Amino acid sequence: MDVTSDRSSPRNRTREEIFRVMQGGGALTRAHLVEATGLSRSTVNHAVSRLIAEGRVAEGDPAAKGPGSGSGRPAGVLRCISRRSSSAALDFGHNHINVAVVDGSGHMIAQRRADLDIDLCAAQAMDAAAEMLRALRQDHDIDDLSTVVVGIPGPLDSASGLVRSPTILSSWVGLDPRRELEHRLGLRVHVENDAVLGAYGELRRGAGRGYTDFLYVKVSHGIGAGIVLGGEPYRGSLGFAGEIGHTPLPGYTELCRCGRRGCLEAVVSVSPVMAQVAHTHPNLDPDASLADLPDDATTRRILNDAGRMLGGVLSVLSNLLNPAALIIGGELGAMGSPLLEGVASAVQHNAQPAIAASLDILPAQLGQNAELVGAAALAGALARS
Repeated sequence: MDVTSDRSSPRNRTREEIFRVMQGGGALTRAHLVEATGLSRSTVNHAVSRLIAEGRVAEGDPAAKGPGSGSGRPAGVLRCISRRSSSAALDFGHNHINVAVVDGSGHMIAQRRADLDIDLCAAQAMDAAAEMLRALRQDHDIDDLSTVVVGIPGPLDSASGLVRSPTILSSWVGLDPRRELEHRLGLRVHVENDAVLGAYGELRRGAGRGYTDFLYVKVSHGIGAGIVLGGEPYRGSLGFAGEIGHTPLPGYTELCRCGRRGCLEAVVSVSPVMAQVAHTHPNLDPDASLADLPDDATTRRILNDAGRMLGGVLSVLSNLLNPAALIIGGELGAMGSPLLEGVASAVQHNAQPAIAASLDILPAQLGQNAELVGAAALAGALARS
């Protein structure tokens, strides 16, 4: 599409005026543009829709709510797309792949998601991610990418670049995801643990803003923690810091995919929580997702109990690291108050009183997109370096 043609008509002059305001104003919402230009909401909406269709503007990463922002859905943030330094972000979850193309400032232009059990099919998962990225680039006419940042849900040896845990990502063991993906994509690739990227996303664009020391905990089909100390992600000597999902819980015998029994992940993650809800709700659809769970006292109790189990482990980490905040993300973290209240209750009971009193316990502001947003933000930073 030729976006430079016929810009002299009144409608196109209005669109170019709005685009210039956006170029000078950074990240804005549609409401900000109405106020800044004095144009009607319908005129602004039409112009913005055209700019998005032309690939000159992206809308996403909802603006954080502040005082007086109301209780409705947060407004989408609009940003001009820089074509000079586009990059990409890939998030491999245990049961999904998320792929995004990213503008020069590290914000997502567009994204795609596919549901896939990646643990047992590493090659298929990487092939699928490469094809999804190819399709996104074609759809949005992006020829050049400077780098790709990738998150994987398992321990990655920072010295060798190899996946090292045979019990968490069995078909990935001994693979170098960076080299595998560089071969498929023909691009420079940077790989991180997914919880590290979730922490980075919340640090730069979510609930972690304003904190220099916090734990981001992804509670999904697996459980992992991203640690931020002194305003920077902490990975540990080998890159394995934050692998808390296989912490043993005394008195529990549930079989974990790692082969051991009683791991935190075997008790608190999505699958065991769904199994508990299904056991107490015989009429629940077998194909139900977390979003379909009944909002009743029994379900809330199950989520609260899961939060207490998680909170017991996080209490130990809080005593060790004395973070300013615990930020709870992932699919279960997005379920709301019952789980967070369980975490808070356990921390209050088990952590040192002064540490518990100073600790903020928050939901991830970026929800289930934290890892992809973190990968996008880091991709933008690497592209500018």
